[in-house]
Amino acid sequence: MRYILYARKSTEEDDRQVLSIEAQLVELQEYAAKEKLEIVASFQEAKTAKEPGRTKFAEMLSFLECGKADGILAWHPDRLARNSIDGGQIIHLIDRGLIRSLKFPTFWFEPTPQGLFMLNIAFGQSKYFVDNLRENVK
Repeated sequence: MRYILYARKSTEEDDRQVLSIEAQLVELQEYAAKEKLEIVASFQEAKTAKEPGRTKFAEMLSFLECGKADGILAWHPDRLARNSIDGGQIIHLIDRGLIRSLKFPTFWFEPTPQGLFMLNIAFGQSKYFVDNLRENVK
């Protein structure tokens, strides 16, 4: 199975979360080596996932839709989506068989009804975190 490695941090500012992407990459590469995962592409971006429209995320989805990869390796589901549209796109690609596997060092996922339900909950928790943070800041 061919995987895309995806790492994201929430801000483009260099003085915030400086090590976040690098730390994710180290952990993901170690995980891939341990699990013997074939990485065919890597996408990284420094942009919040609270709104749809991330460039590298869209490129990754196109890569999957073209059949160039079968799965995604990310640190946690919240690296993929913190809004309902992006989370829905991931789940829809799984439903269509275009994503056959998701791997996370911090989260269990299997493409079963129970696994999809738990992934949906993880995406919902990620959205709740962003919404709650926005409310508390106000």
